[in-house]
Amino acid sequence: MNETVVCVVGNVATPPLYRETAAGPSARFRLAVTARYWDREKSAWTDGHTNFFTVWANRQLAVNVAASVEVGQPVVVQGRLKVRTELRDGQQGRTSADIDAVAVGHDLARGTALFRRAVRQETPAAPRPEPNWETPATGAEDEQPAQPALAVTSVT
Repeated sequence: MNETVVCVVGNVATPPLYRETAAGPSARFRLAVTARYWDREKSAWTDGHTNFFTVWANRQLAVNVAASVEVGQPVVVQGRLKVRTELRDGQQGRTSADIDAVAVGHDLARGTALFRRAVRQETPAAPRPEPNWETPATGAEDEQPAQPALAVTSVT
């Protein structure tokens, strides 16, 4: 299937709206993407046209977006572009551009971020087998791997 995959950089324009659905978690927010160009006459950067996209995130990405993204933050979004046109009273109505997100992250060219791995809810683990006390243990499984020695040199 042919899909239009895009990568856009912009600012979060609306707070993420998070919902639990029958298909799993879903979140959406609006992203403002403004082109900038160097105006030679003014010798300054100038804002061009602003495009707005609705970014859709699903499953674990939706949970992480809702917990991490706030209005005004610069983000990078990668996903599939979908352009929709609504019909109203038999005439062409509003056209909107949606991005079905595969990845969303903060734009580190404009700030810093602190990454925390998401804690997934796991199914209960199978019970661990009881140790066999009749077989002598070698102790090898308790040993830590040797750390490389650090060489200290002085430069004068």
